[in-house]
Amino acid sequence: MWGRAMLMVVAVAVASCSDEQLHLGRGINLFSRYGYLSISMRVVPRNDTDLEWIFREPTVDIFRNTSLQTPLQASTEMTNSASPVFHGDFHMEFCDNLRQLLQAYFRDFTFERLDKPWRAFTASWSRAAVARHLGIRSSYVTGQHCYVLVRVSRHRESAKLGTASKDLELDEAVEQEVDNVQVGNAASVIEFVRNFGSDSIASYATGNSLYQVFVYNPPIYRSIKDRLRTQGVSNLSNVELASLFSPWSAEHIGEIQAASGNATVEEWATENLRIHFYLFTYTSLLKLHQNGNLLRKLDSLLGNEALLQLNLRMLSPAFKDSIKQQWFHEVIDNYLKLWEVNM
Repeated sequence: MWGRAMLMVVAVAVASCSDEQLHLGRGINLFSRYGYLSISMRVVPRNDTDLEWIFREPTVDIFRNTSLQTPLQASTEMTNSASPVFHGDFHMEFCDNLRQLLQAYFRDFTFERLDKPWRAFTASWSRAAVARHLGIRSSYVTGQHCYVLVRVSRHRESAKLGTASKDLELDEAVEQEVDNVQVGNAASVIEFVRNFGSDSIASYATGNSLYQVFVYNPPIYRSIKDRLRTQGVSNLSNVELASLFSPWSAEHIGEIQAASGNATVEEWATENLRIHFYLFTYTSLLKLHQNGNLLRKLDSLLGNEALLQLNLRMLSPAFKDSIKQQWFHEVIDNYLKLWEVNM
């Protein structure tokens, strides 16, 4: 629990995020756009040409003295451009079905007391939207298919709330609204959420990533999954790795996409990550694996253009009275369950 402990930045950042709404400790109403958060948060490629924003979800100040937070400091690990392997690194995740694929894509988005946080982004997605955002054909969104998500991420800014000894007081308007919440009156809780949100921003990371989805039929997928589990990617030769993630084995290889939708980055991937494997020619993120030269070139292209991680914590610490806080939990939990079921 936060209590009145001061919220202090304990993580690091390289660049200052330009989005005014994305600040630690600010309140956010998770219900206002549940299922549609990809509209106000840049997490997948969008059909717009404006790459200047990352986060447009409305937030509101909750605390009086947030200016006392420790300034974000630069990290030598994240600014060392000479390093061939940058922060975020190369990631591969096996997904037995579409649900696991969506869950994997939003693995770094966690919302307190929400069992399926990825649904806050994807519940409104149609079959065509899922295919478009994942870079695969719509025919592979349904039916018996398995998937492998490959992603390379570059974190440019990262911040996280911690605790310190000094008190951080609630904004006066928030205190008044807390006083108006009545135990047994669900409407009073909803009014509080409408004005100040259900959660607050506890941590975030911004930057950019390249990702690609490989689609398999179940028997071949299980064979590859077992092989990599026992041997590991590093123990496979380049020829073996190319074979497992080529049209020879995969039913379908999705497009390489940038989380920000930056066409320049995607064009670079198309030109530089092309693989020739026997009769097949295709693009693959696997070409980046252990390739320092390509990673260094990619490092300069992946800017601070997308939201890569977000953690939300409920605003229950605003309620100092334990009974009132319990009532806040109960009402919010009921609404979260309704949203998850009905969307």
